[in-house]
Amino acid sequence: MEGKPRPEATPEQAQFAMDRMIALAQFGQQDIAARLGLNVTDLTCLGFVIEAALAGTPLAAGDLAERAQLTTGAVTGVLNRLEKAGFAHREADPADRRRVRVVMADSAQERVLAVYGPFYARLAGLFADYTPDEIAVLADWFTRARALMQVSLEEIRER
Repeated sequence: MEGKPRPEATPEQAQFAMDRMIALAQFGQQDIAARLGLNVTDLTCLGFVIEAALAGTPLAAGDLAERAQLTTGAVTGVLNRLEKAGFAHREADPADRRRVRVVMADSAQERVLAVYGPFYARLAGLFADYTPDEIAVLADWFTRARALMQVSLEEIRER
């Protein structure tokens, strides 16, 4: 499969386009969170809960705190709100009763996809316009850019 001709772009133009997409995504997350009756932090944490559930990996409350870079006290508040909204619940870890697991509610993924679904469908159409090799480059770039962002955020937080 041969890729379609793409417009020329400089690294600066690509970075500008990325910055605009990130800005729109930040505002979009606020709108999506509000639509689901959550705040952005809760929505981000719900994403981690769903990701763990889909991977079949138990997610401890402490692990969620680490992934979200929140204190355990802040995660307690997040979990209270996710439970109240019917997206998740806590249960004791059968291997260690002192640990608490965060479990996705049965309807959580369906409720989230009701909001994200149209966007994901549009993304699928966009990806269909790229060859597998081009998609591999995109995935590689996003993965590597995320790692660079993580390093930069750690530096900012240390100052």
